[in-house]
Order: sequence, then C-alpha cells, then structure tokens
Amino acid sequence: MNLNSSSTAPDIAVRAEATLGEGPTWDADAGRLIWVDILGCRVHTYDPASGRRSVLVTEQHVGAAKPRAGGGLVLNLRDGVALRDADGTFRWLHRDPVPGRRGNDAAVAPDGSLYAGTMRYDETTGGGTLTRFGPDGAVRTLLDDVSVSNGTGWSPDGRLMYYIDTPTRRIDVFDVGEDGLPANRRPLATVEEGAGFPDGLTVDAEGCVWVALWDGAAVRRYTHDGRLDRVVALPVPRPTACAFGGADLTDLYITTARTGLDAPPPSAGSLFVLPGAGKGLLQPPFAG
Repeated sequence: MNLNSSSTAPDIAVRAEATLGEGPTWDADAGRLIWVDILGCRVHTYDPASGRRSVLVTEQHVGAAKPRAGGGLVLNLRDGVALRDADGTFRWLHRDPVPGRRGNDAAVAPDGSLYAGTMRYDETTGGGTLTRFGPDGAVRTLLDDVSVSNGTGWSPDGRLMYYIDTPTRRIDVFDVGEDGLPANRRPLATVEEGAGFPDGLTVDAEGCVWVALWDGAAVRRYTHDGRLDRVVALPVPRPTACAFGGADLTDLYITTARTGLDAPPPSAGSLFVLPGAGKGLLQPPFAG
C-alpha cells in the first residue's frame, strides 16, 4: 500500500493536560478554535493570530461546544443540549438526563441543525444515541443503538454524511435525502485491528475524510471511495478529533487525551496543529 505519510510532524498549538480533549471547531466569525476537555468540564478557545486563549468551566461534562449564528455556544452536556448566549446566559434547549449517560461528539449540518451524540460512561453496547436538533427546535433521534457516538461530517455538496460509532471500527457513510436526513447507511472504510479506533472526523474541500485514531497515534485521510491515502503520525497515543482552521482553513488542528494512560507522554492532552495540511470546509454555526 502506497501511503502519503506526512514528512512534517504536527506542532503543539496549545500545551495542555486535557483529560479528554475533543471536538475542535473553527469559529470563522471570531477567528478562533473552540475545543473541549470533556471530563475536565472545560470549553477552550484559541486565537492563533494573537495567541489569546480562554477557558469556560461548565457544571457538567461537556462533549462538544459549537458556535451559534447569533453568538454564544451550543453545548452537548451530560444531561442534554444547552444554549449559552454571548452575555453568558444559560438555558436548556433539550434536557434529557439518563443515569450513566453523557453527551459526546457533535457536529453542525449544512442546514444549521445540530447532530449530537451520546454514550454511556461504561460504553455499554447500544447505550447511546445520535439526535438531530433543528434550528426550529424540533428534536429527532436518528440512531438509538449507538455505543460510542463520535465523528460526524458532510461531503462538500452536502449529499453524503459520514459517521463513526467507535467500537465498530468503521467510518460509515449515509445518503442525505431531500428532507435533509441521512439514510442508506453503509461502510466507507474499516480501521484494521492494531491500528487504533476511529474517533472524531472532519471532511476536507476535496471530499476526503480525516479520522483521528484513538490508541493509534495518528490521523488518517480516506478518499471519498474509502481508500486510505495519507497518515499523519502523532507523538501521543490518543488523538481524539481533528478540524481545519486558520484564516484560510489550511491548518489541521488535532485534540488529544491523557485519560486511561498509565504514563502519558508530556504532550498528551495538548492541542496539536499541522500547518498547510490541506484545505478544509467552512463549518456553519448552529442556527438555533
């Protein structure tokens, strides 16, 4: 197999000791990257132009934080999905506490809706969900038998949706129907034994899917037909998710985790960046 392995190692953009860093998202309006430490109950922001950083502490484990069209954030928390206004006002969009379950990764679709995943803390098979939250407040559970709901993303034309339920080792692809909902689920690619587990993902402007490999110390790029064509090695074993950012969307940001490691490397839990990795897609804010 001929692979285009990156000759440039990712840099540390933000040195941190996040327990479970996740969900990098480029906020184009603010010119900053948003990412979370799920188990640390923290939402981080980083402005690469100025180096300015901020930290918001949440009262619950926070699986994802995404910008909103009107300012503020939408948060995928332990007990449901909440809105935080630009002035700090907090309110629940949909509160649905289930003992032993929490919010995990989330993504905003081309139509401005939020796709938010859940999982059980003990990773019970089928204990999680994937739910769509429409800009109009409509709530629809799309998958109700997920184990660890993770990466979600859309093709450049919006006609395909990619999705990862981590223990399956698959990156799946759906067709997006006229109603905007995913259907016809099928495997795009499978991560082989010993290479780690697929976690978060992002889609680039060429329609290729970049996937972080938990316990795989790498990020992989798969073409739209499922062919593996690039591997980016990392100096930490647990990369969790990736996203393109920067003013021209050419820098690949990668979150990492320390949780569960007996002797984590010093840079585990940091936010990494690979400058000039490719060309990303502008991610829409949540329209609700």
